[in-house]
Amino acid sequence: MKKEYCGLFGVYGHKEAARMTYFGLYAQQHRGQESAGIVTWDGEKIREQKGMGLVADVFNERHLGKELKGDIAMGHIRYSTTGASLIRNAQPFIVRHGSLRLALAHNGNLVNTYELRAELEASGSIFQTTMDTEVFAHLIIKYLNGSGDIEDAIAKACSRVRGAFSMLILANDKLIAIKDPNGVRPLALGRVGDRYVIASETCAFDLIEAEYLRPLNPGEMITIQDNKLKSTHYCDSQPKRQCIFELIYFARPDSHVFGDVVYERRKAMGAMLAKEAPVDADFVMPFPDSGNYAAVGYSQESGVPLELAMIRNHYVGRTFIQPSQDMRDFSVRVKLNPVKSMVQGKRIIIVEDSIVRGTTIRARVKKLRELGAREIHLRVSCPPIKNPCFYGIDFSSKGELIAAHHTQEDIARFLGIESLHYLTIPGLLDSVTDDDAWCLACFDGNYPIPLANKMGKDCLEAAPGIIKEFC
Repeated sequence: MKKEYCGLFGVYGHKEAARMTYFGLYAQQHRGQESAGIVTWDGEKIREQKGMGLVADVFNERHLGKELKGDIAMGHIRYSTTGASLIRNAQPFIVRHGSLRLALAHNGNLVNTYELRAELEASGSIFQTTMDTEVFAHLIIKYLNGSGDIEDAIAKACSRVRGAFSMLILANDKLIAIKDPNGVRPLALGRVGDRYVIASETCAFDLIEAEYLRPLNPGEMITIQDNKLKSTHYCDSQPKRQCIFELIYFARPDSHVFGDVVYERRKAMGAMLAKEAPVDADFVMPFPDSGNYAAVGYSQESGVPLELAMIRNHYVGRTFIQPSQDMRDFSVRVKLNPVKSMVQGKRIIIVEDSIVRGTTIRARVKKLRELGAREIHLRVSCPPIKNPCFYGIDFSSKGELIAAHHTQEDIARFLGIESLHYLTIPGLLDSVTDDDAWCLACFDGNYPIPLANKMGKDCLEAAPGIIKEFC
């Protein structure tokens, strides 16, 4: 089970702020299909619209044209990594404190949520949701009461939390963006005309014809007020530990993420696969769409022809994004269909981006066998995933990760294929720029941010005393 996390978009000083945010979220729909929300500031109050489902289902012309007034807006699309799939956990999360109207939208995951919430509740805080984002909001208000300065309060809150967070905060007429000290999750700064925009991925800028300026740096806080931008660093510098899975799978191939062009990195991973594990075959075939770009790289490097012999139904969403197991299994059956005449009697190299549980690929391989494939060789453009992610990708628990407990030979037998090769960690790092800047914990188990005893998506769902450790 491999799940999405979240996408962010914010715009300052635009007369069509809500509509721009709608399009920014729409472009990033791949980052979460569970819920969507937009908040605006009209100079006096925050206005909001949130709902469960896709961006196009949550918002309509009445919301964008009449109700979400104001020239400052920010939005969020979500798949839950802490907190259940409920409307009360949809973001942005809004807090009213005196004359301050505060809205928070978070991409990532805090690892010390449980202990911080217990501390805050002991001092009198009352919680409405089971999101780690609400913990962040309570910390900001706590420190705001001491200093009165919102940026100082946010910096102090950041010093208390551990984990991955790229966040947008709307504080009355200020739009504030922050990244955690290790820079795990992406966030980018752009400009449309003379107005600033911020997004998780630059594909959002392309849709609204905004100029991409740069990625935010680890530990950076950007404040936009009166359309003037101020950048500060709220903490001492720490080693970059960017999520390499953004480049392997998650981000859209037309995006710049962490300063890299995703399309080019995926092609490089495929080319490296061809160098590490060549095999004689009739053609290279991706499982669309995630394997497409690595397959191009493999074909170009190896000289083996590329064929698109598996056709995707584009009206079916990503299988892992569905919260129900029954829905995921149904999606596997209807999502892809092979071109039968291309498969019979052929030696096929399949290029895929990753293997999590292996059940989806096994079902697809079985179908190819039924159609008469002579040989099937699988090449995977990332190393074996052996450890859960606690920083914002809702990978399965370790017990459900096939590579955590089985050898490569065992996995090949389970899948029913002639050969299997995962891209090595050195090969992966040779395929990206800045090879010392990545979080590889899901592959090697070296978590760059210290973990806590109680973690996981549901760590706040149960009553104290019966919460199970997630490790």
